[in-house]
Amino acid sequence: MVKLSDLQMKEIIAVDDGSRLGHIIDLEIDGNNGRILAIIVEGKEKKQGMFAKADELLIAWEKIVRIGEEVILVKEIYGPGIYGSA
Repeated sequence: MVKLSDLQMKEIIAVDDGSRLGHIIDLEIDGNNGRILAIIVEGKEKKQGMFAKADELLIAWEKIVRIGEEVILVKEIYGPGIYGSA
């Protein structure tokens, strides 16, 4: 079993271009069956100011290629906004 706190320590990397996307801050879970639908990633680019909220990326669970010791590899990440089909 993997805990959310363990996943939050891993950096998210896009295998398509090697870009570093950030770290998991939350999960989207299907309330009916308890399955994880997507990971929510805090974007690397933070807005200016002490109280500004960082950008968040939604990556469908199906886009995860591998969960390693230190990183999570994701595929088919093409640009800003909502990623995947979650």
